[in-house]
Amino acid sequence: MAHFASDKDVSGAQQWGQWTEPDNEFGPRQQCFVLCEVRMSCSIPDRIKVPRRFWSWLQKYDLAPTAALHHAHLPLVAYEDETYLLTTPQFFALWRSIGEMCPDPAFGLNFASQVDFAALPLATLASYHARDYRDALTRQARFYQLCAPAEMRILERRDECVILKKWLYAIEEEPPLLVDACMAILVELGRRGAQVPIRPKRIDLKQRRERGSTHEAYFNCPVNFGASRNAIVLHSEDLDRPFATYNAELLEMVQSALEKKARGCREETSASEQVKWLLKQMLAGGRPDITDVARELGLSVRTLQRRIVEEGTTFRDLLLAVRQELVRKYFAQPGIQINEVAFQLGYEDTNSFYRAFRNWEGTTPSQWRTDWERDRGFQFVIGP
Repeated sequence: MAHFASDKDVSGAQQWGQWTEPDNEFGPRQQCFVLCEVRMSCSIPDRIKVPRRFWSWLQKYDLAPTAALHHAHLPLVAYEDETYLLTTPQFFALWRSIGEMCPDPAFGLNFASQVDFAALPLATLASYHARDYRDALTRQARFYQLCAPAEMRILERRDECVILKKWLYAIEEEPPLLVDACMAILVELGRRGAQVPIRPKRIDLKQRRERGSTHEAYFNCPVNFGASRNAIVLHSEDLDRPFATYNAELLEMVQSALEKKARGCREETSASEQVKWLLKQMLAGGRPDITDVARELGLSVRTLQRRIVEEGTTFRDLLLAVRQELVRKYFAQPGIQINEVAFQLGYEDTNSFYRAFRNWEGTTPSQWRTDWERDRGFQFVIGP
């Protein structure tokens, strides 16, 4: 474990100190300075929110969100329900699908270049209005895990600063387009805040070089393809560039909200809520039972049953509640076929879905949907 001794604390984050490590990114036993290495004290759940702006960006590339989800074998509710959360493997699958469907290798870079920082989550908003680039990166690293289950590590030695990221629940390589987008956003943050064309010293990428020089053109620096890591290497002098977007009053308000949110992540989620969330991930094309859910939670079936009963419900009731919640969201989508809804809810065939739906609602799916459309004044294409 690296030995860390901070001598300055900004907004509660360990910001600056000397660090000695036997083997690190700079070679054996190098003296470095750690700008920020933060591990939040609470357990970080594997949940990622995809903002509505992301789906709008896909549509600019003529990529239908539902088509991208189909291609990634993900539930369609991930697009319709803004509260729906993806796991890291699901998030990676979505970005891989985009890479396979989109002919533009610069998709991730273009995504970052057109980001509206004022409309991003609070953690990024705080970074955008920081005092300087160093302060911005520190704040970004400290609250990174409020946005995604990942750690951001920032190291400085002599004339360079290295930014690394680790996905806590990743079981495979991060998709190249996602790597591009995440790196470009951090560079774009410095360029927008300081209002100067910050040029990294070097970009290290595990991915192979594609045709053209897209990355070199965007970052305006050498790009090392086929590297052993994904990393941004900045000139240390750029960290001291003041931000023209600095706003002390806004920072104070946002910081308070972020601290409160960080404390809130320590609150335990009920067993019922955890089960419902997992069922939403597992239902599409499958028929998860309590054994499957208990395995995902790392619990025995008996322990999970006991906790659910203590909360006044049963696994069967939770499964029914999830299906009833999802079916309304699916039927609100124009053009979705009833057999596709049946698949998304984990039914083996349409007839089984029809029987279950009639038991819930006392009518057929087609009639229920017709009544719903009439009440809303919308017209949708009804599947057979």
